Amino acid sequence: MNVGDLLTEAAAQYPDKTAIIFRDQKTSYAEFDRRANQVANALMALGVQKGDRVGVLLHNIPLFMEAYYGILKAGAVVVPMNVLYKAGEVAYIMKDSGAKALLTFAPFAPVALAAAAEAPELRHVIVAAPADVPGASSWAQTVGAAPETAPGVEIVENDLAVLSYTSGTTGRPKGAMLLHGNLLANIQQNSDVAQLKVNSDDIVWLGLPLFHIYGMNVGMNNTIRYGGAMLLVERFEPVPTLEGIQKHRATVIFGAPPMFIAWSLVPTLRDYDLTSVRFIATGAAAMPVAVMNLFQDLTGAPISEGYGLSESSPVLTANAAGAYIKPGTVGPAIPGVEIKIVDENGNELPHGQMGELIARGANIMAGYWNLPEATAETLRDGWLYTGDLATEDDDGYFTIVDRKKDMILVSGYNVYPREVEETLYRHPAVADAAVVAYPDPYQGESVMAFVVRKDGQDVSAQDLIDFCRSQIAVFKCPRRIEFVPELPKNNTGKVLRRELREQAKALQTT
Repeated sequence: MNVGDLLTEAAAQYPDKTAIIFRDQKTSYAEFDRRANQVANALMALGVQKGDRVGVLLHNIPLFMEAYYGILKAGAVVVPMNVLYKAGEVAYIMKDSGAKALLTFAPFAPVALAAAAEAPELRHVIVAAPADVPGASSWAQTVGAAPETAPGVEIVENDLAVLSYTSGTTGRPKGAMLLHGNLLANIQQNSDVAQLKVNSDDIVWLGLPLFHIYGMNVGMNNTIRYGGAMLLVERFEPVPTLEGIQKHRATVIFGAPPMFIAWSLVPTLRDYDLTSVRFIATGAAAMPVAVMNLFQDLTGAPISEGYGLSESSPVLTANAAGAYIKPGTVGPAIPGVEIKIVDENGNELPHGQMGELIARGANIMAGYWNLPEATAETLRDGWLYTGDLATEDDDGYFTIVDRKKDMILVSGYNVYPREVEETLYRHPAVADAAVVAYPDPYQGESVMAFVVRKDGQDVSAQDLIDFCRSQIAVFKCPRRIEFVPELPKNNTGKVLRRELREQAKALQTT
């Protein structure tokens, strides 16, 4: 079986059933499948072959789903990208993956075309737009005219399905190679937890970005596997999304803490009828217990916090997999996943002791694209070394304590200091810079930069923030900048980030 088969089989079993609800318009599984077939046939007509990589620069609209499944049906590999990326970020991923084509939407066409100019192997940019875009192919003409029949490409579980790019400590994004079998395994592992299983009667609220592995596999693929309906949210806004949940009687919510925090701040929250919701899953950051209690009260539904990462397709743990919900933890391992807490030498530690969380299972990636050294460092003897520090209690529930690496988690998105620092260094007024996490009640964490100005330079914090926003995605940019005469460093010149993190916490109230 392969991931493309999920849609093929759902369309065969539930042809007239609603697959997608978007802006109050409904798309049946049969129509969804036909449109995905058109994408597949169009790509193949352009010369895309099995194993070729195809970029997707689309937000939460039905076209993303059609593109995703069309690419997979053609036997090609999906390379999803955050729509907040700038041209340089898209170009790097397209060049690194060797993508042959890129599917995008009108608002992102300038970024896509600028990236294509730097990626020689990227031969086709297909844009869904109301009018022709110079330098690009029209989605309506290229895809709309393609056959609706299944392309018939033979695809097996060991074939590569998705290259999910995740930033690294060097600042260079790494492509996590997720096989069809990895994605299918995680769907099954989640479904083996009774509370996490979606059924054909469910209406699943999808506000998570589909280009992120959580929204993609846990939200989209998981729902299609069981023929549920997807209430697709183009853009998260607290009041309209609450109205949508109430109107369409959504039954399952896959979300992240910033969404629930935003909802909790709506003054009229208790005026909405959310009792149709039978289950809520959240991940990517810690959920405040007060917010969790509020939504359990409003919906009557259990809320399961979980943990995972791109390299594990993504889920490793979930509270729903345990005998009860234990707030503050990410739960025990889900079925089919084995987890250990180990010391620096890889030795398993007793319960209660902090160490690195490592995991293994059929959902673990095949490695990093064209990065054998990084793969060898992360995958050792069949175990995925997550880089996250955690503890395990006597009931088998895990708590994430800290990150071994310096990654910052902004609303569930990974931000690595090195990339932001290198951007700051490009400004002519910056002599030295270091970036750390800054506590943020809404996003979980935001980016804070400590900057040393060059002599004679009077650049402002806003000047540097604006400069970063012109270079990298907004969520990676510093929200706050503190100017300092020098950075704390050890004898070898390494920045003491722990000291800076303490300073950031102390500055939180100022």
